[in-house]
Amino acid sequence: MGDSSDSVSIDMETIPLGGKEYLVKTRHGTVSVAVFGDQDKPALVTYPDLALNRLLIGDTSLFPTATYNYVTFADISCFQGLFFSPEASSLLLHNFCIYHISPPGHELGAAPFSSDNLMPSADDLADQVVEVLNFFGLGAVMCMGVTAGAYILTLFAMKYRQRVLGLILVSPLCRAPSWTEWLLNKVMSNLLYFYGMRGMVKELLLKRYFGKEVRGSVQEPESDVVQACRQFLDERQKINVWQFLEAMNGRRDLSEGLRKLYCRSLIFVGENSPFHSEALYMISKLDRRYSALVEVQACGSMVTEEQPHAMLIPLEYFLMGFSLFKRTLSVSPRSPLSPSCISPELLSPESMGLKLKPIKTRIS
Repeated sequence: MGDSSDSVSIDMETIPLGGKEYLVKTRHGTVSVAVFGDQDKPALVTYPDLALNRLLIGDTSLFPTATYNYVTFADISCFQGLFFSPEASSLLLHNFCIYHISPPGHELGAAPFSSDNLMPSADDLADQVVEVLNFFGLGAVMCMGVTAGAYILTLFAMKYRQRVLGLILVSPLCRAPSWTEWLLNKVMSNLLYFYGMRGMVKELLLKRYFGKEVRGSVQEPESDVVQACRQFLDERQKINVWQFLEAMNGRRDLSEGLRKLYCRSLIFVGENSPFHSEALYMISKLDRRYSALVEVQACGSMVTEEQPHAMLIPLEYFLMGFSLFKRTLSVSPRSPLSPSCISPELLSPESMGLKLKPIKTRIS
């Protein structure tokens, strides 16, 4: 693995409320990276799903119930619910500096791709991640990705094993698309190309992200987060989303590489996620000594949005296996991290460190 620093340059813009956004020019195009926290802390790299990117917190009317004490920005409908949780802020932001990577052309204010500016392949996107790490002078990092982002970070971990401490994957992809997924993606791709981000395309994306419980029905309205996501999808550049979808529709199967992936991995998936079977397949291929599966009931793909509190205890015990983790002193009495709320099952030796066992989380 060579040093790609010679091929990387940077522009920087200060984001309101404290964070910084870097536009890092790599061999495969420019990628937006938003950094929050103390860069002397260990790094947590995030990568969102298709058509999603970072949200600037300037207009608090969009999320009136959110807590803004810790986070100045998050990735809309990927990590917003998780990072806006005070308990998760204590857990993650106390221990890490967060590096949010947006897929090319998905950053706020991105121009539409031209005919000579094509989206890199999935392999190239994984190579972009290591160039970002090299620019910031990062060594081994923790990774958190959702669906397409989880695929990119898993591929990155397979290609650059020494640069990954652990993987936190939400509704991940690991195989080439099935015929059903390939056909659905092609339908969505054609609709995107000819009609843009509206109508059926948005409905298909919302079904990809969220379970029916939050998408609403005739009797029940959509949740606030679905409404906000619907609004922000309107602002995506259709040609850029189309190209990312095409790149992911051409992804390769990672099954054989998973057998040799020895970094610790924690997988979350909602039982109603379209990618539930993909997560079960992936955990079956990973070494059980280093991996764990958390299934969340009554939830779609975006566990980070629909049931972020279901992630907290498994995340805490997963991070205890690393020397990076420091328990914070100020934990809310109602926090799932409170000792009185910890399930005895999670205190077993098998759930600590390397030997995490599969957990099925029930949400009341």
